[in-house]
Amino acid sequence: MSGRLIWLLGTQLRKVWVRVAGFAVLAVASLGAAHLIGPHVSISLVEYTGADAVEELLGVLASSMLAVTTFSLSIAVSAFSAAAGSATPRATALLQQDPTTQNVLATFLGAFVFGLLGKIALAAGLYDRNSQLVLFLVTLLVIGWVIFALIRWISLLMNFGRMGDTLKRVEDAAATAIARRRECPFLGAQSFDGDLPSDGQIISARAAGYVQHIDMAGLQQLAEEAEIQLYLQCMPGSFVFPGKSLLVVGAGQLNEEQAECVHTAVVLGDMRTFTDDPRFGLIVLAEIASRALSPAVNDPGTAIDVIGRCVRLLSDWQEKPDISPLYANIHVPAISAIDLLDDAFRPIARDGAGVMEVEVRLLKALAALKAQNSPVFAAAAEQLGQYLVECSERAATPASDLNRIKALQAQLLNS
Repeated sequence: MSGRLIWLLGTQLRKVWVRVAGFAVLAVASLGAAHLIGPHVSISLVEYTGADAVEELLGVLASSMLAVTTFSLSIAVSAFSAAAGSATPRATALLQQDPTTQNVLATFLGAFVFGLLGKIALAAGLYDRNSQLVLFLVTLLVIGWVIFALIRWISLLMNFGRMGDTLKRVEDAAATAIARRRECPFLGAQSFDGDLPSDGQIISARAAGYVQHIDMAGLQQLAEEAEIQLYLQCMPGSFVFPGKSLLVVGAGQLNEEQAECVHTAVVLGDMRTFTDDPRFGLIVLAEIASRALSPAVNDPGTAIDVIGRCVRLLSDWQEKPDISPLYANIHVPAISAIDLLDDAFRPIARDGAGVMEVEVRLLKALAALKAQNSPVFAAAAEQLGQYLVECSERAATPASDLNRIKALQAQLLNS
């Protein structure tokens, strides 16, 4: 199975409908098991266990679970709106993809489907009295799972959609993407410094959108078969449009069919995603901080919290150019330190100009990153520190505050 298909399959398996379909399959499987086990069940056992009440239990599931699903969905939508309003609309995707939320909603809707199918099967005479014991036991299992889901749902709603919960979700998503890229800095390929073959064939995009995933294994197979080198010009998170270069072919040419394979390997979408895009998480955190620093919100504490989270995310960033490439025929540009710091801190430096506590915290964060990993972050941190001072001067910061900021920037330069 190709990397593209695996990625698409993983994306679909996170959908709610897959879990709901599982309950429908469970109802059908219960019918099959009942016909196999039913002939071996005695009537006395059916009477002893109370299996005759299965129709009433199914009626409860069919009548109540749809209302519970609708109510729970309205709560979830309210939480999504709250997160979009207080944090940023880009963070709502993480709440929508929350496995607990999806499992709970799927459990409620799936229980409704199970109850409905069970009642239909009973009304159609597909269960005799002996085989109803199997349906009864499976129904008890579904009810138990619904109770467990309700408990998890109540626990989740204590913080769901609040600022702290949204920040943690964004940080966790960014940390996962950064860790994956740190361990595989060039997507498993070789690095290159931007020097492209002068006469290389350019494969351009045919549609506009964000690069969400690149099937590196598929591109490597293509490159090996054609005996060529491929130089990627787009990375996950890049915005491409018709005519924009996706990659450049070195030492060879691709025919029309092979060029089609390139377009298949580069998956485009309407928006950026967190999975393969380590910079996107930092951008979303910076958006949250910028909104918190707006005059309408005036919440510098959230911006300071974001700065601390960004330092945690970047503190372990390491460049590993000596890693043996898995895809030797593909060349991929590295993520630069200045891009990472710009994504995380430049909007905060701009929008926090004039807010003393934010500027001080930001300079200390830059100094911390430089001290932890000077070869990677030194130049970028010093450049961003200078930008912060310029923003403070334009914001007419009081002289005493500006002197302190310049002193911290001098310490950053000399550290």
